[in-house]
Amino acid sequence: MTVIVGLVHNARVHLGGDSAGVAGLRLTVRRDPKIFRNGPYAMGFTTSFRMGQLLHHAFKAPKPKGDLDRFMSTVFVDKLRGCLKAGGWARKDSEQEQSGTFLVGIHGRLFAVYDDYQIAEPADGYAAVGCGDELALGALHATAGLGLPARKRLALALAAAGHHSAGVCEPFSYVTARKRPSEPGA
Repeated sequence: MTVIVGLVHNARVHLGGDSAGVAGLRLTVRRDPKIFRNGPYAMGFTTSFRMGQLLHHAFKAPKPKGDLDRFMSTVFVDKLRGCLKAGGWARKDSEQEQSGTFLVGIHGRLFAVYDDYQIAEPADGYAAVGCGDELALGALHATAGLGLPARKRLALALAAAGHHSAGVCEPFSYVTARKRPSEPGA
């Protein structure tokens, strides 16, 4: 189920997502969003609506400090693990913890968080997760040099995934991460 797309444009992260809830061959169009803001972050999830509900409503997203790569892979992930455990959603297999997959935008940078809690930042400045990810990535790649606004590129990527994947459906929604606060003395 799902496609969540994200891209960095003009130093801001923009996300788009679909509304499909899929179980086997059953499709439910969900009203609850797969993309949202949590503090200064924009987030969009796949894998589980329960995980998304915890990210949206229970996760007390820590304010970024210092080196963002280090922060995301340590402080952010540690808070995330605690939230998912407390919410009864974290899984453990062969003594390895697992979560789900989602995109996170913060301070003009886009990250993917995978089910083993790894943090990945795409060099291309765009990413997609979910069953429609490859279709959306193709559209994002094809529109990269066309000078289109972020929302238009996201809409084209979501439309491509919706047209070619049975696990993706409208309505599509969009969110943009808040601007990075001005640096002192800048």
